[in-house]
Amino acid sequence: MAVTMARALGVTMAATPTAGNAGGALAAYAARAGMKCVVFMPGDTPIVNQLEAKLYGASAFLVNGLINDCGRLVAEGAKRFGWFDFSTLKEPYRLEGKKTMGLELAEQLGWDLPDAIFYPTGGGTGLIGMWKAFGELAEIGWLEGAAAKGRRPRMYACQSSGCDPIVAAFERGERFAAPPPNPRTVASGLRVPKAVGDFMILDAVRASGGKALRAREERLAEWMSLASAEEGIGICPETAACLDVLEEAVSAGEVKPDERVVVFNTGAAQKYVEAMQSALPRIDLGNIDWAMVEDAVR
Repeated sequence: MAVTMARALGVTMAATPTAGNAGGALAAYAARAGMKCVVFMPGDTPIVNQLEAKLYGASAFLVNGLINDCGRLVAEGAKRFGWFDFSTLKEPYRLEGKKTMGLELAEQLGWDLPDAIFYPTGGGTGLIGMWKAFGELAEIGWLEGAAAKGRRPRMYACQSSGCDPIVAAFERGERFAAPPPNPRTVASGLRVPKAVGDFMILDAVRASGGKALRAREERLAEWMSLASAEEGIGICPETAACLDVLEEAVSAGEVKPDERVVVFNTGAAQKYVEAMQSALPRIDLGNIDWAMVEDAVR
């Protein structure tokens, strides 16, 4: 929606910072719309995301810093060259596009809503957009069931212990989040030290009766592998954070076994080859070790 509206309003050059999927998405939509695109990303952004942006024709640059540094470069370039800044919450239509997650969820549930939503939270636009969508659906009277009587999903903002500014602010009872000193996580989409919409994320979480919770960074790869193998769905490390948080929430009684819970998978596992590194056993055709095969298959 953001690119469609930008094109309608005469934008010819799009620019964005990214640490994950947003750069490739903007590059693809910009190419389709006949717009030029500039993408700045941290140097350790997953390689697939780097190559994807370039593949779609974007002028892509690696930066020796974090996504906030990339955002500063976009802002400076916008002043110098007239680029249009597509950074999170710097224009209105990207948020409106994110609302579709909430709208489609309501439609698929017969216009009722789940009890809880666990959402991987970096910039948090998806969480903010869904909360906005639920409020608008209630206002126009489209909700059914318990949602029509005022119940909304508890929104859980899920972060990693390697980068958890929203969680820290929630725990302190604050509305704005301070950047952590050394943000590091394999879930690149969660490595957002300072979210522009931090106060909107925290407002939505609190208004919903939900929480901001941290996953254990050391368990992300484990959850990514376990969930993918159990469900046959490529789970990204950001969503792995939600699963770790959900497990603890259920154990603590925060989420009841009979509640309807939705976990959003915000990325494809194959984009995170760095997080999927695993040595495969090798077979020598000249001396096949069937005992090794049998042990591996058990």
